[in-house]
Amino acid sequence: MSATEQVDNLKQELTSEVDSLKHDLENTIHEEESPVTQILNDLGDHEEFSFGPLHADILPVILYDQGQFHFYSNRSNMVESGDYIMEHHHIVRSIDKQAPDLNLSITNMVAFQWMAMLLLVILFFTVSKKAKKAGDKAPSGIHNFFESIIVFIRDDIVQPNIAGNASARLLPYFIALFMFILVLNLIGLLPGGHTATGTIGVTAALAITAFLVINYTAIRESGIGAWFHHLLGGAPIWLAPLMVPIEIASMFIKPFSLTIRLFANMVAGHTVLFSLMGLLFLFQEIFLAVPIIGFATFINLLELLVAFLQAYIFTMLTAIFVGLAIGEHSHEHEHAH
Repeated sequence: MSATEQVDNLKQELTSEVDSLKHDLENTIHEEESPVTQILNDLGDHEEFSFGPLHADILPVILYDQGQFHFYSNRSNMVESGDYIMEHHHIVRSIDKQAPDLNLSITNMVAFQWMAMLLLVILFFTVSKKAKKAGDKAPSGIHNFFESIIVFIRDDIVQPNIAGNASARLLPYFIALFMFILVLNLIGLLPGGHTATGTIGVTAALAITAFLVINYTAIRESGIGAWFHHLLGGAPIWLAPLMVPIEIASMFIKPFSLTIRLFANMVAGHTVLFSLMGLLFLFQEIFLAVPIIGFATFINLLELLVAFLQAYIFTMLTAIFVGLAIGEHSHEHEHAH
């Protein structure tokens, strides 16, 4: 055997050994997760329902891969089928270890949104029954609490920003929007709970609904012609190549800002809490527990304020955007006549 062949064989052996060591290291890292990493994985979004110590493999798995849908009653049935496996908390094909084309599974965050919806339906149904029984009597208890919130949303958010009949027509939407965001935020503050509004997909979906409401209301109030005319921004027609792209960009910047604002604010508090927990595991000193627990309690109280504040801000900004859209289009519609 020549020297060149020996060198090539040695290179192949070294490359194979390095790949094997890299694979073993990756497996060791994922198998021996730190406590903080385990907590982050539990609180993240995954195809298993978890609430604190409760873990239940009850969520259906829905995949679209290689031109066809795959339905499984839960994650265990998916693995038993042999088509897909779980690798590092992600679904991959058992053959080539690649992710499926599209994952439409019901995840933990979706389950928490369903919980919030169910809770709101029960609460509003209970309040509705109490209101009917009370008649003309002064509200009390939960009836009084919800009536105060509804009156606040109507008098301080919707009516001051949206003129005409649109305010009364959109009031149920804004009540549902405020309460849904608030309940999701509060559930995330429970020990072992998950903050669905801390995921970009949830906040983006809420912003998309706001985008549709804003533009649908503007078209309904002023007409499709005025809606297209507002893309000029009040400028003469010869400035259309400049103004139209700017106005179209501004239409999408508004929901984008709603998305990032809610997402970032809900993640920020949790990030601070995880950082404090990380200090305990990093230094492993018991004397740090007292100040860290005290500061963590303060952050939790601050997050309680943020939960209400962010629901208010999201709802208020959506109402402002609707009012501006109606005002702009109505003004241009009247000017055209």
